[in-house]
This record gives sequence, structure tokens and C-alpha cells, in this order.
Amino acid sequence: MRNHLPLKFPKWLLFFLCCVFYAGSASAQNTMNEIRGTVSDSIGPISGVSVTVKGQPNIGTTTDDDGKYTLLVPGAKSVLIFSLVGYETREMPVSGRKVIDVTINRSVNELGEVVVVAFGKQKKESVIGSITTINPSELKIPSSNLTQALAGRLAGVIAYQRSGEPGQDNAEFFIRGATTFGYKKDPLILIDGMEYSTTDLARLTLDDIESFSILKDASANALYGARGANGVILVTTKQGREGKPKINVRFENSISSPTRNIELADPVTYMKLNNEAYVTRQPNIPIPFSRSQIDNTIAGTNPVVYPAVNWQKQLLRNNVMNHRINFNLSGGGKVATYYVSMAVNKDNGILKVDKRNNFNSNIDLKKYNLRSNVGLNITKSTKVDIRLNGNFDDYQGPLDGGEDIYNKIMRTPQTMFLPYYDYVPGTGGTAKYIMFGNLDRGQYLNPYADMVKGYKQSARSLMVAQLELKQDLSFITPGLNLNAMGNVNRESFFDLRRQYTPFLYSVPVGNYDKLSNTYKLTPLNPDDGTDFLDFTGGQKNVSSVFHFQSVLNYNNTFNDKRTLGTTLVLLMDSRLDGNAGTLQESLASRNMGLSGRATYGYEKRYFVEFNFGYNGSERFYKTERYGFFPSAGLAWQISNEKFFEPFLNTVNLLKIRGNYGLVGNDAIGSKSER
Repeated sequence: MRNHLPLKFPKWLLFFLCCVFYAGSASAQNTMNEIRGTVSDSIGPISGVSVTVKGQPNIGTTTDDDGKYTLLVPGAKSVLIFSLVGYETREMPVSGRKVIDVTINRSVNELGEVVVVAFGKQKKESVIGSITTINPSELKIPSSNLTQALAGRLAGVIAYQRSGEPGQDNAEFFIRGATTFGYKKDPLILIDGMEYSTTDLARLTLDDIESFSILKDASANALYGARGANGVILVTTKQGREGKPKINVRFENSISSPTRNIELADPVTYMKLNNEAYVTRQPNIPIPFSRSQIDNTIAGTNPVVYPAVNWQKQLLRNNVMNHRINFNLSGGGKVATYYVSMAVNKDNGILKVDKRNNFNSNIDLKKYNLRSNVGLNITKSTKVDIRLNGNFDDYQGPLDGGEDIYNKIMRTPQTMFLPYYDYVPGTGGTAKYIMFGNLDRGQYLNPYADMVKGYKQSARSLMVAQLELKQDLSFITPGLNLNAMGNVNRESFFDLRRQYTPFLYSVPVGNYDKLSNTYKLTPLNPDDGTDFLDFTGGQKNVSSVFHFQSVLNYNNTFNDKRTLGTTLVLLMDSRLDGNAGTLQESLASRNMGLSGRATYGYEKRYFVEFNFGYNGSERFYKTERYGFFPSAGLAWQISNEKFFEPFLNTVNLLKIRGNYGLVGNDAIGSKSER
């Protein structure tokens, strides 16, 4: 038997090998470099850009809402790849840098881009209907109202804004003009597939938007049938993405001021022109302003007895500060992803506040928005999305609103009385309350008294719960999937008023002693005024909405030449108002419909599409309750023909498309005419 002795290494050799191993490990670890930077286009930072390492696609990240990214890169010689649908892919070598800022350009050929259409998605090259999409980052404006960002940014959208008053500053808009009649002329607004009002769109936080599309013509809107006559706005909110938690916090301050103020004639010119108007039109009636009053006003004898009031300066501020803060958190793993956000906006009015009151009569609008989008991967083919959203408004402002206050400023003479009089012992009046100016028996309008005599409060809340099931049915046939969504809304609103009755005073010319330059105040309503706030209840509205839809989609490509797509939609909607005034209005408003779409494409050159909507509304008599709304379209992509290849350097895209169809509007007449 031969003895096998264990192999022994000298201690110095073992020590050397350990050092080499440790150095190699340390070197391998030290080669992981952290790279930071910002990705932008010609407009500004871009969110959602994919940043990966060339040759190692498993190492990557995406840019946040501010276009920033952070990535651990193996080795200083790595190459980063920046890519986003609709933009040209760009490669950047690391070359030992720690900060790499990149600008990417929009792709000239965006035909492979997927756009959101009615109840689904399509490649841009196969779309026949008129659809406009916009990057949400292009809607950024210094305002908390999203509707104000639509003007001038979307082709075919006509937007206008009647007021800049917080809470009343929603922009009204038409898609391709006013196309129908009835009490609903604005477009159909769908957020995550659910119908909302213009106010709900205005309250939507820009940071929460994933995609924004507008459907304009009959071919694009036919699936919505009796609701699509005024065009459709489709908004999809963000979902969480697999990866480490990402936190984004944004705080903004903005200064708002009137675009311009109307320039009025000075008080002396006003009195002279007013007298002239009376003489030329009603010569038998005494002129309103005597020559003595005009002369004393010019001389500035006594500004209390002979007032010259600039009502705009007395009631309005030059500018105001508004505040906005947004927070969102996203991330997740293979089983679940999440996106959670919170936004708080505070908008103020430009009305002045009388410090002698113990309340704020200026416009103060606070808006709160909470959102939670959670995606659950139940199986490899089954996904469930749970969306919860809460939107809350708290408003406090003048009794008649900012617009009416401005109208009163324009209609009040400048030389009749002061907004209020200071208390002077021995001249009449009292120091317990504000002594507002007026004349005769107090029948004139004092805009300052109307502005500060009280305030209005209102509160609005919207709670949304949505459950969406996405089932891949590829095990039956490739390209088949089912989507079912249920949505429940609860909306409430109330307002109230608190006010006192102003004490009115005047300074008759007979109460003015020219020699001593003293005057006495005369009370006009000593028994009618109050020095305490009274309460008046306002309107109270509550409503409940239930919505269900089921969508069956099929898309497939055959022999890399032919593409076929079909969509079948079942939709049910019910709305119940809790403050109806009549039996007819108390009944639920309901819609039901079956819609479909079929698309066919051949060699990316010829495209055919057919849509239909068969919709019913309980607003009509049972024999006229359902309507059929079809549409059909054809498209020819000439630039993909062989004979067009010599011209591609000059015209890289040439497409002819046309469609014809019918859409309807069931919101005609009034809500009570059902």
C-alpha cells in the first residue's frame, strides 16, 4: 500500500495567492462606476427614457419625471444606450465620466410608434382616423389647471378661457369646432377609460399622466357612438415599473397678475363727460355734478367730501403668489408594481382684505389630489390593476365671485363717496364697525362693501375606485386578449354663505363747514345694519356613477405582410343624482352599447378600417332608444411603394387617407327632457 501524503504549500505562497485574489475582487468591485445625468429634447427634460449598457441589456434604468437617471456601469469603457419610442436612439461612451447629459431628437420616422386609440392601441402607420398625441411634458405651464395648457398645442383644438379667477378658470374647448347642440357641447373626456368632466381634467396632475390623445373624426370616435360627436380626449395615468423605489418631489411658486387693467377716465374728466351726456340727451334734467363739486375736486379741497376714488386700486392687488407641491413614489417587483402620488395646490385671488374683519374674503382655493395605481401579476397571463383616486377642493372667496366684483368696479362712479370713512369723534358714526360710504338712502352700489361684507365657502370631493383585469388569451390563439374594467365614482358638493349687513354713511355737502374744513357723517341705515355674520345655506349635490366595460382584442401578423386586428366592446354606464328636483330627474341615467373595430393592413402600404357603435340611451323613447353609428376608412402609404424610393430623400413620408362615418350625441335638450 502506498501512502498518499497531503499536498502542502509554503505559507508565503498561500499568502501571495490570497493577496492576488483579494486584489482581483477589489478591482472587480471598483470597476462599477456610478453615472448620473439628464436626458432632454429640444423642449426640456424627458421622462421614461430607457438607459441601458450596450451588450448588457439587463443593466439599465429609466429617467424620472425630471429627466434624471442614475446607473451603476461596469467599467469605464462601457457605452450607454438611450432610447424612447418616438425618438432616435443614441449611444454615448462613458470614457471615465461621472456625469453624462444627453439630448435626443425626435425620430423622423415615427410610424412604428404605438398610439392610444379607442379601447386599445395601434401602430401609428396603420391609423386611419384623425388622432393627435402629445408628450405630457409639453403640457407643462405655470398653472395648476391642466385645461389651460391645451390652447395652441394641439392641432384641431380650439380653446378659450373666459376668466382667470381661481376655481372659475377652466378653459373651454372644441375639437374641430362646435359640431352639435344640446347641454353638452364639450368633448368626451376619458381618464383611464372612465368619463369625467372638464373640472376633473383641470384637476389632473401633469406628473400623473402617461399618455394624452385626442380623437377627432368619425372613424376614431365611432366606437363611442352616441357620446362621440364632440370628439374624445383619452388620458392614461402612470403605472408603476419594476425596479427600486423612486421618489420625486417638486415644489413650485408662481406669481400671477392681471394681463392688463382697463384704463378709465380720471374723475374730473368723468364728471365733465357725464354732464355733457346729460345736456345732449336729456337737457331738461339737472346735471348730476355741479360746477362747485368739479372745481373742489380739481383743487383737492377735502377728499372726503369731494372724493376721487380709484376703485381698482382700492379693491385689487397687483399680483399674488401661488404654491404647488407634488410627490410621487413608484417601483415594484415581479409580482406587484405601484405608483402613488399626492399633489397640493393653493391658488389665491387678487382681492384686498380688510384687516378690521376677522375673516378672509379674498379667493383662496386649495386643491388636493391623491392617486394610487397598483398592478398585480396574478399569473404570467393574468394581470389586475387597482386604481384609487381622490380629488378634493376647498374654496373660500367673495359672496358674488371675483368676476362680479370686477363688474361692480367698472359700474361704480368715482366721485360719489369713499369706500369707507374713518371714525372721527364728534362727526357721527361709531368705531365698533366699518362705516361704508353711500348716498341718499343707501341705494347706490359700493363695491368695496359688497366685497368685504362676507364670504362664501364650498367643498367638492370625488372618490374613484377602479378595478381592471387583463387576461392574455394567447393559449387559445396568438394575439387574443381580454380586458374587463369596473369603476365606481362618488361625487359631492356643497356651499354656504356668511355675511353681515353693512352700516352705510354719507357726507352731505350741507354737513361740510368750509371755514373749519370739518364734516359730519350721516347714518343711512342705523337700524338695518349688523355687526355679526349671518348664515345662509347653499346647494348640496351628491351623485353616484357605476361604469363597466369589457373589451376583446385580437391582433396578429401573417407572413410579415398582412396584419389583422379586431376589437369588440361591451359597455354599461349608470349615473344617479341624489338631489333631483323631480321624479323624472331622480331616475338613473343609463347608457349601454356594443361597439367593434376591424383593421387590415397589407405590406405596410394599404390599410382598411371599419368601426361601428350600437348604443342605447334611456333619454329617448323605447322605439328610438338605440342608434347605429358606423364608419369606414382607407389609407395608402405611397412612400412605401417601390416606385417612390428615388424620392425618399426629399419626402420621407407620404400617406393618403380618408374616412366617412356617423357619430351621435344623446345629451341634447336639457337634463330634465328625457
